[in-house]
Amino acid sequence: MKLILAVLAATLSLGAVPAQAEEAASPLSFNVSLTSDYRYRGISQARLKPALQGGADYDFGNGFYLGTWGSTIKWIKDGGGDSDIEVDFYGGYKTEVAKGLTLDVGLLQYVYPSNKLNPSANTLEVYGALSFGPLTAKYSHSTTNLFGAPDSKGSGYLDVSATFELGEGFNLVPHVGHQKVKHNSAASYTDYSLAVTKDWGGFSFSAAYVDTDIVVIGGKGKDLGKSGLVVSVKKAF
Repeated sequence: MKLILAVLAATLSLGAVPAQAEEAASPLSFNVSLTSDYRYRGISQARLKPALQGGADYDFGNGFYLGTWGSTIKWIKDGGGDSDIEVDFYGGYKTEVAKGLTLDVGLLQYVYPSNKLNPSANTLEVYGALSFGPLTAKYSHSTTNLFGAPDSKGSGYLDVSATFELGEGFNLVPHVGHQKVKHNSAASYTDYSLAVTKDWGGFSFSAAYVDTDIVVIGGKGKDLGKSGLVVSVKKAF
């Protein structure tokens, strides 16, 4: 969804430092990435073309966090609008509610500056996620129309994913999600992906097979929901 810099977060754990010079990790973190396609919930936001992305996060250290993230996109202009970036703003609270069980709740605002679509593509969602071991289940609920779809307030997206360590810094990340569009069952669909990730030399590399069960015709007649391989590289700092 839009060209921008973004927000990701992480509080680094620093090991003990010699003598009395113990340093605290910075609560502010940044990342920048390049991807062969920006797939969001399985649908290409960049007309199956590469996208530049980035973000930043602030961790308050007490469970609360704020962040922003952005990407270059093409779908707004392909749909007759006038924006080539997506900028997201989010905030929430994450805590362990039982041994090994983590709850994450928050708000996420998607902004497409001057998108000029009617209804507007700007979307607000409230989300909640539960994580246990390698598994995470998340539900996102729109409190506005969903990305410009008329009369779609109250749409929901449920997804389940996992992260399995394979050793040598490799991870296997399967995912399945279902987007329900309120008052438009024909636009509702399921997406799937299977990714392999690897951290190396301070960078994170990913290769993912992505597919959906819906045909979405976008700019230049391309099917934005078709199966494909997406590769990306990200640097966090």
